[in-house]
Amino acid sequence: MAHLRSRRRLALAVPVVLSLTASLGFLPAAASAAPAAPTATAEQAADAPVLSYVVNTKADHRTVAKVKRAIAAADGEIVIAYEKIGVIVVRSANGDFAKTLRKVPGVQSAGATRTAPLAPAGTTDAGSAEYLTAADAAKLKAASAKTPGSEPLEADQWDLRAIGADKAAKINPGSRNVTVAVIDTGVDDTHPDLAPNFSKSQSANCFGGAPDTTPGSWRPYTADDYHGTHVAGEIAAARNGVGVAGVAPGVKVSAINVTDPDNGLFYAEAVVCAFVFAADHGVEITNNSYYVDPWMYNCMDDPDQRAIVDAVNRAQLYAQRKGTLHFASAGNSNHDLASDAIDDASSPNDTTPVPRTIDPSECFDAPTQLPGVVTISATGSDNLKSYYSSYGNRVIDVAAPGGDGRYQLPDTPSKNGRILSTMPNGEYAWLQGTSMASPHAAGVAALLKSKHPWLPPAALQALLKAQANNPGCPASYDQDGDGTQDATCEGGRQVNGFYGHGIVDALRAVK
Repeated sequence: MAHLRSRRRLALAVPVVLSLTASLGFLPAAASAAPAAPTATAEQAADAPVLSYVVNTKADHRTVAKVKRAIAAADGEIVIAYEKIGVIVVRSANGDFAKTLRKVPGVQSAGATRTAPLAPAGTTDAGSAEYLTAADAAKLKAASAKTPGSEPLEADQWDLRAIGADKAAKINPGSRNVTVAVIDTGVDDTHPDLAPNFSKSQSANCFGGAPDTTPGSWRPYTADDYHGTHVAGEIAAARNGVGVAGVAPGVKVSAINVTDPDNGLFYAEAVVCAFVFAADHGVEITNNSYYVDPWMYNCMDDPDQRAIVDAVNRAQLYAQRKGTLHFASAGNSNHDLASDAIDDASSPNDTTPVPRTIDPSECFDAPTQLPGVVTISATGSDNLKSYYSSYGNRVIDVAAPGGDGRYQLPDTPSKNGRILSTMPNGEYAWLQGTSMASPHAAGVAALLKSKHPWLPPAALQALLKAQANNPGCPASYDQDGDGTQDATCEGGRQVNGFYGHGIVDALRAVK
């Protein structure tokens, strides 16, 4: 999946919609659900394609009830109403549905979450990965055996050593009372490296906007949907004498599958569901290695995109208020997220992209650039920004190993600069991206949360930043040697655009 962060933060100015949302008084009432998967009527289907919408209202029961009646009058079918945050997920074949709802008193924003009609389930294409072969495994096991206490494939995990996670595990591997939810393509909880630490009670499938906790619903649809399983292993693969180790091998990991089974995309209604589910099920940390489709950047002057940001922001703020800290990847486009303009040629990615130039101060990547979300850039084995990683002064919070198989090759048995981790069906593979950086940072935060269980999200984030190691801006960043700088690092030794406050440190976290 091109949009996965294998893969931006409200920049310096917070738009009005987010300022308003941040001040909402969240009600403690439980979400009221309509049928989880309503279907369009024959009359609707004949008129227009069915789209999914989010309708954002004042978070009080009376207003929500009025808006529900307006939704029905506008030929909308409610999937689920998250009354506590004022977000209602709707499906409708009425082409004027969003325009009609925006005029309803109490509705603060409303818009379609996609540009393509809802379609029957299918398979996804998650891209390629370099799988571990039997010969590779034998070589790694022999090399790992030279270090007592290592996992069989740990000799190739340069990323653990880069942040001191191998040493940290000997002091404190993390607490079973801490759970990191992987909001992603699903996790294969039958993998021998993941099964010991997997939390089924905190896992679900949120496709469509309502949580499905049927056993196994959180798993990948196919073996090609490996992204979430790889991410989960980086966080909490157990030190059990099998395969690899995670940054925090003693904590629990759960899975919230948010992908559309037809195209593998991450739509807003599923992400809203995931944040609320995680918060209501006691998850301390979430990892988000994706952006909410179909827009790489959501611009506040577009009513549909504004509604997407509003809905997702309400959900993630609700989770923060309940004690959940979110981590998100910065992106793989080598974009300067603090610049004046960015060219986006990929949006919308569920129909036909229309090239546009966006203003990063008005158009935002969700959830990466939302308030309070920890934004992560990627580094390679030389502790230098990975060639693909997006960056931005005062946008990036911290950096973490994401791999760089082009310019930063480690002195490991495989000499592979990417990240080795778990895959579905008991396999292992190398991947690289800010998708891999975010779970490393989430793992370090899980170690901090294990040691300081009462820290709220803001304090946990502050401690993570305080313990990070900042190499400062490099004197030159001409990775391909053509005489031109491939990216410009702005800022100082304390905070800069490449590393934020610095590269996370697992060893300092447990000490």
